Amino acid sequence: MVYYLFNSNMKNTLSDNTQIRAVSTFSEFVNSNFQGDMNAICWYRNLVGNFKEIVTKLELKENITEVSVEDLLTLQLSEKGNLARGIILSDVQLLTDFGASPSLNLLKSYERDKELDFISTDVYSYHIDRSPIETDTFLCTYYGPASDILPHAQVEQKILIPEIRGKLKELHDGPEAEFETFLEEYFFDLHYQPKPNTKPVNLGSGHLWRLAVDHPTQQVLPCVHRAPVEKDGEYRLLLIC
Repeated sequence: MVYYLFNSNMKNTLSDNTQIRAVSTFSEFVNSNFQGDMNAICWYRNLVGNFKEIVTKLELKENITEVSVEDLLTLQLSEKGNLARGIILSDVQLLTDFGASPSLNLLKSYERDKELDFISTDVYSYHIDRSPIETDTFLCTYYGPASDILPHAQVEQKILIPEIRGKLKELHDGPEAEFETFLEEYFFDLHYQPKPNTKPVNLGSGHLWRLAVDHPTQQVLPCVHRAPVEKDGEYRLLLIC
């Protein structure tokens, strides 16, 4: 049995944001269509269970360690820990049955991009996801800090900022006709700079999110998001696909 506590006030708050649609069932979550400015869908949930217990009992083998269903099932957990495990297993099964390929990750940190001092292209930078096929990004943070999203009206594509664009042209040092291809090949075009006084929405813990991705059949702008900076000594438990 999986238990959720639902907070209707928070759902109403999310619903006031034109970028986000808040839903209360998995069926609504996967069957709702992105449209207009709306490029993020949230299945809002207050989860009951001790996810911290799971994190403390898992073994971090690398900065990003994939956790299998078998890994979860071998853990000896308290009643609240067992509730948390049941929710994760249910989410994995729901997404798998839908046709997605969920991955549960225990995260210490992502790799930082330190190669260029004038532009960052790691996941801590606001960015969009791109795919050659029709797909969306699904994610849920069960424990630890969560990602932020921003509407396109509050960001500027980094490659359009004159100072950055000029330095990228120097880095390219090739024919002008090949410059745009160069930007795509090295993923510079995926990254965005927040404008002053932006108001990011934090995705919070326990909520399952579906974010629009840049692909040929997408009818809306892809969702701009970034990974949080992890706290020292604290891990994240993240489901993503």
